[in-house]
Amino acid sequence: MDGKGAPAGAAPDTPGGEPATRAPDAGGAEAAELRDMLSAALLVDDPTGPLLQLLASGWAERIAPELPALALEQDPIHRHKDVLAHTVAVTAKTRPDLRLRLAALFHDIGKPATRSFEGGKVSFHQHEAVGAKITRRRLRALEYPEDVVADVTELVRLSGRFKGFSGGWSDAAVRRYARDAGHLLGQLNELVRCDCTTRNRARAEELQHHVDELEERIKQLAEEERRAAERPLLDGHAVMQHLGLGPGPEVGEALRFLLGLRRDSPDLTATETLHRLEQWWEERGDPAD
Repeated sequence: MDGKGAPAGAAPDTPGGEPATRAPDAGGAEAAELRDMLSAALLVDDPTGPLLQLLASGWAERIAPELPALALEQDPIHRHKDVLAHTVAVTAKTRPDLRLRLAALFHDIGKPATRSFEGGKVSFHQHEAVGAKITRRRLRALEYPEDVVADVTELVRLSGRFKGFSGGWSDAAVRRYARDAGHLLGQLNELVRCDCTTRNRARAEELQHHVDELEERIKQLAEEERRAAERPLLDGHAVMQHLGLGPGPEVGEALRFLLGLRRDSPDLTATETLHRLEQWWEERGDPAD
């Protein structure tokens, strides 16, 4: 990056090379330079220092003005003096993956817009959905690639989905969580793990245990689905009824044929499967002949 931007881990420089105390007036750095400045700050091993420098220098106001605004939001849930401190802490806990760190940086970005008081308590209803829209708009303004924008936006949108798991999820809910996350499942679970900055060791260990439990259930359900997919579409009773057979080795032979058919053509319907079974039976003939 040239003199207009800031190298990784350093505060932005003025044209004379001295660290800037405030960002210069608008019209200097272009969107791509601001994007590269943010990415460089995020991709060092510990982004805490670079992020705080961007905030203190005023560059963060130009990169994403929604970020400094988080300092105004009291968040008693995480027991930080503001949401911004929590956001920086969460981002620093994640591994240096651009999508993951951008999602961590923006995961609470919708809180200022959704802050309300109900029964004497502060709440941020639907802040993930609102935050996802803000994230998409901001990352596009910074000219991040569209696939990065899409992935980070989805991670922000799903970042609160884990809430309630400790209360018990059905198998259908676990499948839906995994299906909605898709290729982002690993990054989403890491974000959930890192979005715990409590100093209460017992609470922190409890959350990690629940994420472990969720990941294990996802694996178990995936294995069950894999095994179910390997079973023939028709069972032995259906084979005997359709072919007019009694119990015997021919039924086992037909089931082995159906299992191979299911593996080769998993999208066949029951009607199509019966038709293929009839064809196989006719072509097989009677081994005794």
